[in-house]
Amino acid sequence: MSRPPAPLRHLPQRRRLARLALGWELLWPALWPPLGVLGLFLLLALLGLPLLLPPWARGLLALGFLAGIGFATWRGFRGLHVPGRDEADRRLEAASGLSHRPLAALADRPAGHDPMALALWEAHRRRATASIRALRVGLPRPGLARRDPIALRAALGLSLFAALVAAGGEAPERLRLALVPQFGLAAAAPALRLEAWVTPPAYTGAAPIFLDAAGGSLTVPQGSRLQVALSGGSGGTPDLQLGASATPFRALDARSWAAEAVLEQGARLAIRRDGFEVAGWTLTVQADQPPIAEFTEPPARAARGLALRLPWRVEDDWGVLALAAAMQLVARPEAPPHPIEMTLPAMQPRQASGTAGPDLSAHPWAGLEVRLQLIARDGAGQEGRSQAATLLLPERGFTHPVAQALIAQRKALSLDPEARAPVWAALDALAEAPDAFEHDTITFLALRSARHRLELDSRPEAVPEVQETLWETALALEEGRADRTARALEQARADLREALEQAMRDQQERAQNPEATPERQESERTETERRIDELREAIRRHLEAMAERLQQENAESMTTDPQNRLMDRRDLDRRTERMREANREDRPQDAERELAELEEMLRALQEGRSARSEAADRQRQQRQRGQQQMGVVQDMVQRQTRMLDSGHRRAEAEAERQEADRRAQQLQNRAPWSRPNPAQDAQRQQQRDAAEAAARSESEREARTQRALRRALGEVMQQFGDLTGEIPAPLGRADQAMREAQEALSQGGDARTPQQTAIRELQEGGRQMAQQMQRQFGPGDQGDEQGEGPGQMMGEGTGQGDGNDQAQQQGQGRDPLGRATREVPGAQDNGSDTRVPDEAELLRTRRIQEELRKRGAERTRPQEELDYIDRLLKRF
Repeated sequence: MSRPPAPLRHLPQRRRLARLALGWELLWPALWPPLGVLGLFLLLALLGLPLLLPPWARGLLALGFLAGIGFATWRGFRGLHVPGRDEADRRLEAASGLSHRPLAALADRPAGHDPMALALWEAHRRRATASIRALRVGLPRPGLARRDPIALRAALGLSLFAALVAAGGEAPERLRLALVPQFGLAAAAPALRLEAWVTPPAYTGAAPIFLDAAGGSLTVPQGSRLQVALSGGSGGTPDLQLGASATPFRALDARSWAAEAVLEQGARLAIRRDGFEVAGWTLTVQADQPPIAEFTEPPARAARGLALRLPWRVEDDWGVLALAAAMQLVARPEAPPHPIEMTLPAMQPRQASGTAGPDLSAHPWAGLEVRLQLIARDGAGQEGRSQAATLLLPERGFTHPVAQALIAQRKALSLDPEARAPVWAALDALAEAPDAFEHDTITFLALRSARHRLELDSRPEAVPEVQETLWETALALEEGRADRTARALEQARADLREALEQAMRDQQERAQNPEATPERQESERTETERRIDELREAIRRHLEAMAERLQQENAESMTTDPQNRLMDRRDLDRRTERMREANREDRPQDAERELAELEEMLRALQEGRSARSEAADRQRQQRQRGQQQMGVVQDMVQRQTRMLDSGHRRAEAEAERQEADRRAQQLQNRAPWSRPNPAQDAQRQQQRDAAEAAARSESEREARTQRALRRALGEVMQQFGDLTGEIPAPLGRADQAMREAQEALSQGGDARTPQQTAIRELQEGGRQMAQQMQRQFGPGDQGDEQGEGPGQMMGEGTGQGDGNDQAQQQGQGRDPLGRATREVPGAQDNGSDTRVPDEAELLRTRRIQEELRKRGAERTRPQEELDYIDRLLKRF
């Protein structure tokens, strides 16, 4: 067998090297992605970052990186193959710079057997064999630089090297903990810990109830939420068994569980684990009862004014959230009720009562029969309804005939909203008689607007809107008559002034041209006289309107005096008569002068009335403020009196205890041979200690009350000083006496003497407040004249005087505090000297209640003051 030429002997070796180079160029790009993910995991492990995570998170991290390595390996190796002989030949030819693929020519054979062709092919092979004497494989070129242009592989390598250096000797342990999160023996199970509590519904305001792990029974409100937390111990997932149903706990971690349940009915509650009961309780669920609402008295109209009087009482086991009265029209039971919101005396009270006084005289149902029903709502959304009460809703009286007609049509729409045609016919009739409303343009437009809305607007909401228009128009006619008559008066004055100026111009023309016709002059006089009559009528109407307004406002003015009113009207009539005579005698200058004087008189009347009305309103407001402050002083006298009575009772109890001790000591001294009884002595000592502790507690409580009373007195003194500019001196002495009483009570001493001084000075200060108010603001309104004024509030004329009057009081059957003694005939009758408060006092009491509630809502005030305010509110 002939040996191959020398160049071909090394060809198989070159081909193997070329295939290896091609294999590396394919394998290295496929290996780099999984190696990169692995390098990132090693970097994190060497830095110790997985150690910051819990064991289960470390396991998840390792599994995540393992999945990433697997995915990168699959994606890189899915297109990988083993390079073949032809690929190796092509690499050798390319690396050696050979052209025309000589290695392929060596493997080819000629197709024919022509001797000439065979000789030519042989020559070609010798030439190709000679060209492959120096075959080169070349270095592998995987091409990672093209895939990683920013050299992240180099950064990863440097980071791995730096992390390895930083980890030092801890590198193997860090790698092991990152790969195996839980290594070694399991730790002992921790001790079992159980926590269970019941959270009542938020509307109850009750605190959470913690369950004893030892078990027991308890009562909880319906709708409470049970929460149980169990940790530690050994075993499987526990179960929460409520009655016959069992619910597995939810796992918080490997050894902690939690469960929740809403308690709607009573049952046996148990926590079971692996068939054993860990803890158990007997639960009784208290159902939330609907609130109770009722009228304490039949609803009726208030004694004064147009308000309703609605005495009410509510009660609920967890507190009433809201109270309202539903008002239903008896003639139209299908109409939606009108709610009347009522204010509760405290936030969510369990029991409350009061009297509401809403003013519904402006309601469209005013003057009609309505049915009222109280509706109370608690925090659970339950409603309690009272018995329905029927009454006639108070309505405002109108004297203006057009206003009366408008209110009648308003009632007709309330009774039958569909009957629109009769109403707009009546409005047409009113609009056709503008004399009835003094030709007021606004009233006319309102009538026409309401009429056309009833005809053209078919919406159900149009009827209430028209009723509102009719009400406002009626009010404007009734209360705004003075404004309309003032505008009419101003127009009449302007017309008369224009006529007089025209008469003076005509007089000047006649002086220059004596040939003026008498007919024209007579016509001008007639026109001027007509305007004088219009002015006289406008003045009459305006004075009547002003008198009506003053009567409604109950103000004091010269126009309310009959003599002054007649004098003003006679003067006005004389001036208009002089203007008429001056016009007839062709003296327009005199008529204009009389008109100027008449305008000045009207302006003075109007300005005087406005100033006096504003001053009367301001004085009335100041008088009301002063009465409120004196009411607070009166309440302080009552509170201080009760504290004094409590001090007397405490002193009597102490005297009785000392007397009992003295008698026991005397008995023991008389019988020294008797054997002492240690048990009785210990019992008596315990009784004495308990009595002394109760006395100290009551003394501390009264000290806090005394401090709150003193602070309230300081506020009253400041407010009264701001009102009148002067503070009665007895109030300052009362403040000093209260301070001494507070110090004595704080030290557990006797505070009766300073308390008596405080009562006496408060009474004297109240009388001086009343006298000072009467000097500055007058005797007050009619209610004050009837015995409700400041002097009566503080006991003037009732025997509650100073020290010089106390003997007289006792002689008249009253003690130094003004109370009826038992020796007086009829004193046992609790109502013998009781005066029923009227509407004015009720309003004043209501204002005091509102002020106390506002201060009680300010939780930043001292606790003693808040307690005092709560006790005051409970009295109402």
